[in-house]
Amino acid sequence: MPRTGTGRSIESALLVAATLAYVPAPARAATEMVDTALVLVVDVSGSVDDERYELQMEGIAKAFDDVEVEQAILAGPHHAMFVTLVEWSDRAVVSVPWTLITRGEDAAAFAEKVRHAPRQGSDFTCMSRALELVQDKVLPFLPAPATRQVVDVSSDGRDNCNLTPPVDALRDQLVASGITINGMPILEGNEALTLEGWYKENVIGGPSAFTLPAQGYQDFARAMRRKFVTEISERMP
Repeated sequence: MPRTGTGRSIESALLVAATLAYVPAPARAATEMVDTALVLVVDVSGSVDDERYELQMEGIAKAFDDVEVEQAILAGPHHAMFVTLVEWSDRAVVSVPWTLITRGEDAAAFAEKVRHAPRQGSDFTCMSRALELVQDKVLPFLPAPATRQVVDVSSDGRDNCNLTPPVDALRDQLVASGITINGMPILEGNEALTLEGWYKENVIGGPSAFTLPAQGYQDFARAMRRKFVTEISERMP
């Protein structure tokens, strides 16, 4: 018997829910404690073309190949960190699962995973959906306790999905649980003049939270490297 329209709608809704809920299995904990757990939350919405996507991924990868970043990672009392990569647009997915870094070779291996991460983008800029995924499906599966948990959000635009709860409410929930949210607005396009202010009002929060803007996509690698060193070492930008 053919499926009714209602049956197809229910089936489609279940498929979408399953896709949004999927998170790759986290790395097995090989240490009892890490200094920092870092969640990289990267915009891959419609304004991010293939060139811009490559600039973001290569910028992150180069930072983890950088000697100063590696030294900052290993300088803490536990000499270890966990890091994961989330891509988001009107849905959010984990592109690189929790990865333990305890030496330079681990950082280089993570960089290569980022370079080869499949793009998971779509049209809209739904930052609230990204923060929901981080709150419900990423941080609860951190393989080992961390002294600091940091969510690092970057985009070239503000949330335009108007979902409930909104970005600032999700920010407040994460901050209340001890999470720091830092922001890297990419100042390119129609919102370049106002985006940093929106990040300060709606996105960042928690202990030592800050924004560090990139002056366009060509500046992404420089800004991301500086941001990593600041986040890992807790030096103010």
